[in-house]
Amino acid sequence: MDLSLVISNFLNPPILFFFLGVTSVLVKSDLEIPAPIPKLFSLYLLLAIGFKGGVELAKSGVSQAVILTLVLAIMMSALVPVYTFFILRLKFDPFNSAAIAATYGSISAVTFITASSFLSALKIPFDGYMVAALALMESPAIIVGLILVNLFAYKKGESSETNWPEVLQEAFLNSSVFLLVGSLLIGILTGEHGGQVLKPFTTDIFYGVLTFFLLDMGLVAARRIKDLQKTGAFLIAFAILIPLLNAAIGLLIARSINMPQGNALLFTVLCASASYIAVPAAMRMTVPEANPSLYISSALAVTFPFNILIGIPLYQYGISLLWR
Repeated sequence: MDLSLVISNFLNPPILFFFLGVTSVLVKSDLEIPAPIPKLFSLYLLLAIGFKGGVELAKSGVSQAVILTLVLAIMMSALVPVYTFFILRLKFDPFNSAAIAATYGSISAVTFITASSFLSALKIPFDGYMVAALALMESPAIIVGLILVNLFAYKKGESSETNWPEVLQEAFLNSSVFLLVGSLLIGILTGEHGGQVLKPFTTDIFYGVLTFFLLDMGLVAARRIKDLQKTGAFLIAFAILIPLLNAAIGLLIARSINMPQGNALLFTVLCASASYIAVPAAMRMTVPEANPSLYISSALAVTFPFNILIGIPLYQYGISLLWR
C-alpha cells in the first residue's frame, strides 16, 4: 500500500481535527461543543451533499449505468445484514445480532463526505448520482434487520408486535433520509442555475463545517471507546474485519461493471461504512431488547475512525491496482 495516500489523508485538516477531538478526551480537556451545533452541522452536510449531487445528476442525466449502480447499492444494503447476522450469532443473541447487522448494512454519510473530499484532493472526478446511492442504502438494512428479528428472535407462535407502519416511516422518512433525498430532488429541479445561486453556501463553507463536525465526532468517538471494553475482542475485530470484507465485495462489484475510479471508491466506502445515526435511532425504537452501546460504539468508535484514517486510502490503493 502506498503510504503517501495514508499520510495525505491523515494530513487533511478535517481528519486532523477529528483526532484533536479524540486527544481532547484522552487528556481530559474540558473542550465541549454545545449539543444543538453538531446536529445543525449534520443537517447542513446532508443538505449540501444532497443538493450538489442533485445538480450533478441534472447535468449527467439518468443512464443505464446510473440505474445499475443504484440497484447494486440497494442489493448490498440488503445483503450485508444477512451474512453479518450469522457471524454475530457466534457471540450475541438474535436481538443484538440483528441490530449490529443492520448498522453495518447501512451507511455513514460523514464517511462518504470524507471520501469525497479525499477524491477532490487527489483531483479524481466522481459523479453526483453517487449521492442517490448514499440515500438509497440507508433504509433497506433497517427493514432486513427487523425481518431477521422476527425470524430468529422469537419462539414459534410468539408475536413480535412490530409496528410496521412506524418501522417503515422511520426507515424511509427519518430526518437524514428525508433531507438527503429532498435536497437531491431540489438540486435536480434547479440544476446548474441553482448550483450557482447556492455555491457560497453549499461549496465555499462546506469544508469548514465538515472540519468542525469531525472535531465533535472525535469527542464522541473517544467517549464511546469505554463501552467496547465490556464486549471483549470479538466486536472490535468484527468492526474492523467486516468493513474490509464489505469493501472487498464492493470493489469487485465496481470492477465488474467498470465504474469510474472515483465512483468506485465512493461505492466501496458506502459498502464498508456503518450507520451511527439513522439505524441506531430505528433500532432503539423497534428492538429495545438490543443494547445500544454495542451497535453504536462499534460503528462510531472503531469502524468510523478506521475508515476515515486507513480504510479510504486502502480502498483507493486497491482500486489503483484493479483498474490498472
